Amino acid sequence: MPTFTLIVAIVNQGYSEELMDAVRRDGARGGTIINARGTAREEAEKRFNIPIHPEKEIVLILATDRIVDTLLHTIYKTVGLETLGQGIAFTVKVGEAVGLQPKSYKKQLEKYNEQLKKPNSESSEEKEKDPDLDVDEEEESFKIE
Repeated sequence: MPTFTLIVAIVNQGYSEELMDAVRRDGARGGTIINARGTAREEAEKRFNIPIHPEKEIVLILATDRIVDTLLHTIYKTVGLETLGQGIAFTVKVGEAVGLQPKSYKKQLEKYNEQLKKPNSESSEEKEKDPDLDVDEEEESFKIE
């Protein structure tokens, strides 16, 4: 089973969709966008020499470890501090998660249910051995159900 990392990106309001479009092209399946308000003070704006916009969006993306570096690089290029998105991103290792299923699971489950509805032309042993119905535990393309 693949391991997961949570990517947390904080961008200026209005840039989360641009971020999501870019990371989807690089393999992310989706994300969650939360409206937020930054609390940076005037001295931070002067110190870092960048305008601080208080209205923010937090984007949460759960990704397999295999694509995390690619997604972080994409976030940096698309909405990083050098862009109008003024985004930052960091990761949090995920110990355990529930509700994650291989992308192919739903299709395989539907196929299995269809076979159960058909007249019993094969033994139940043969049905259990059907390799097309096995969920590939190593498949790294996941989505949240």
